[in-house]
Amino acid sequence: MRTAIYPGSFDPLTNGHLDVIQRAAKLFDRVVVAVAKNDSKRPLFTLAERLALVKTAVHHLPHVEADSFEGLLIEYVARQKAQAVVRGLRAVSDFEFEFQLALMNRKLNDNFETIFMMPKDTYTFLSSRIVKEIAALGGDVSSFVPPHVKTALIRKLKPRKRF
Repeated sequence: MRTAIYPGSFDPLTNGHLDVIQRAAKLFDRVVVAVAKNDSKRPLFTLAERLALVKTAVHHLPHVEADSFEGLLIEYVARQKAQAVVRGLRAVSDFEFEFQLALMNRKLNDNFETIFMMPKDTYTFLSSRIVKEIAALGGDVSSFVPPHVKTALIRKLKPRKRF
């Protein structure tokens, strides 16, 4: 069974992420969307919330599952007995950082490959950070995230009443 890990913070999951997941699912027998615990990013959603949002988004996709991890990606990949890590590239600016990560991971463990995938061109501008900014300012993010993620963003960013 060919297994791929698609790691990320997914804070929140976007339609661009889903596009990469669906493309990876066509290439691998099993895809694990691995939600990373990374407190240095100060996420909007907790790890449990991000995992739940991902699980809801992928539940209908055969051979795709969601999980969470902390620590080194290479250790998680080994535990899952995966052959590849999938990374999304939106633009050339993503490549340098992702390339450095891939080379470092290869240096630490050369038992898996890193596969770079591009989302549909309609999602190349999309990032979780931009989606959060738009939602925080009251903008409509309907075309950028699944409906349940939009609902979660609205709840999380609901302005508090001041007295």
